[in-house]
Amino acid sequence: MESGSLSVVIPVYNEEENVGPLHEQLQAALANWPGEVEFLFVDDGSTDATLEILKRAQMADPRIRIARFRRNLGQTAAMGAGFHLAKGHAVVTLDGDLQNDPAEIPRLVPMLADYDVVCGIRTRRQDTWWKRRSSRIANGFRNWVTKDDIVDTGCTLKAYRRECVERLELYNGMHRFLPTLLRMRGFRVAQVPVSHRPRRAGKTKYDTWRRMKKGLADVWAVRWMKKNWIPYEAVLEVVETPENVEVRSQESV
Repeated sequence: MESGSLSVVIPVYNEEENVGPLHEQLQAALANWPGEVEFLFVDDGSTDATLEILKRAQMADPRIRIARFRRNLGQTAAMGAGFHLAKGHAVVTLDGDLQNDPAEIPRLVPMLADYDVVCGIRTRRQDTWWKRRSSRIANGFRNWVTKDDIVDTGCTLKAYRRECVERLELYNGMHRFLPTLLRMRGFRVAQVPVSHRPRRAGKTKYDTWRRMKKGLADVWAVRWMKKNWIPYEAVLEVVETPENVEVRSQESV
């Protein structure tokens, strides 16, 4: 794919009722996209008909690419696989449960002209009171420990320049800290409000309390990485000796 191309990465796990409507909404949202587009679904070991529905949709739309784990590995693994497989100049991630609106994509991607990462902030969240409350606690704690200001780490809807994520190595749970990890590497991060929709079908795949405990534990690992990160590329200079320059000149003749 050339510059201006777009990869939409969607991790899915047992979303048989949602992947069909999601594909239709992606088609509508990106019908006038000026570059090449791919819809990269990463099936995280689904045990329902999710994979079969995606295969049927792929027969009608060659822009669909499907990757599949033989067993469930979690959202971080699915997202990491999508990053490595994506071909687009820009990479957008969104959930497979229809709570993220694909119509937001054409608004977020052009912002990559000025930023390297654009993070969505869910407004008027369509989740339970407990889920919203636990997210606020977790986000506040993460920012306090890591000295960052990411408002909504749990919002999957994000746009990236591909060079930000193509070589990124993720560990379980680290997808929640992507903006912080990328800022450590010198990338520019923006945050913008995005819409949020209620889940219409299927069930959430994450236990809120267990996820919060895992996230609060992981934050200390991120703090350690941030404290001990060595930004050597910013001060690295390769010094050529006269002998090396002479040898290279002779080899090029």
